[in-house]
Amino acid sequence: MVANKIWGEHDLLLADLDGVVYEGTVAIKNAVETLNTVAANGIPVGYVTNNSSRKPETIVQQLLDLGLQAKPEDIISSGQTAVELLQTKLSPGAKVLVVGGDGLRARVLSGGFEIVLSSDDNPAAVVQGFAPDVSWKDLAEASYSIQNGAIWVATNNDWTLPQEKGLAPGNGTLVGAVHTAVGQLPIVAGKPEPAIFQTALNLYKPESPVFVGDRMDTDILGANRAGIKSVLVLTGVSTRKDVLAAKPEERPTYIIASLDELLEKYQEPKQTKRGWSCGKASVELLGDKVLVTEGNPQSIEALRAACMVIWNSGKHIHFLNVQSELYEKKA
Repeated sequence: MVANKIWGEHDLLLADLDGVVYEGTVAIKNAVETLNTVAANGIPVGYVTNNSSRKPETIVQQLLDLGLQAKPEDIISSGQTAVELLQTKLSPGAKVLVVGGDGLRARVLSGGFEIVLSSDDNPAAVVQGFAPDVSWKDLAEASYSIQNGAIWVATNNDWTLPQEKGLAPGNGTLVGAVHTAVGQLPIVAGKPEPAIFQTALNLYKPESPVFVGDRMDTDILGANRAGIKSVLVLTGVSTRKDVLAAKPEERPTYIIASLDELLEKYQEPKQTKRGWSCGKASVELLGDKVLVTEGNPQSIEALRAACMVIWNSGKHIHFLNVQSELYEKKA
């Protein structure tokens, strides 16, 4: 264990993929080198992803191509957890209508179920995940099946999916379409529900895990619900403004700008007479104004200190005048 470094204080590092390790097919800066360093120091690295569209072997090959070492069992997907949930509700061999990609279909088959393509086959359950080629017909067949009494399990409810060009619609938009048709909500397997984290904990059996994610509404909320320390990395969906305004249940244990900060000494915020300090930055609450009184307002230390000022102010952020440099993107 290496004191004062995030990875050094834990015996398992779990990480999201989209927005943390890569965007689409492109590795995020410093991610590969950081995760290889963690693994080289004897800390297992697992990948917890809400994306169930691809087989674990396909994801592993992408990681290998990027320069990371991983095995199929290191990929903990929401599809895997969805099948585990189905196994608690259905008998072996039950018919399941799958909306999603090859990865989800492979999980359903390996779970001992029969895949059907139509509501005419009277499936006992519908499992819905993301895939780029999901069509209106797929959503319609899922809707008919659910209206006929099929159990509905969604792999995740993410509204967006980070890609090289920006944010694209995620599985949540497709789930929303079915919800509109059937008037009910699915059982959700992936983040922010704790079930997917339990799948990972059952696999690795760690004493002190930590999870790294890029979005507070799924990654951080889910880790917090599962009782796992959480790291928000600002390379994906959630922004500086988002973390400043974070709800109590979505607040991360740690905040880092990029993944390589896992390898550095983590500067914890400390309370001062009129605010909080972190490293070379100090932030104070002066009336209703949140101001950086020392250091660079756009530094990660200033952001951490400002979060503590706002989170402990007893006021909603909308009633505070926050210095704009704290949340604006660097020029």
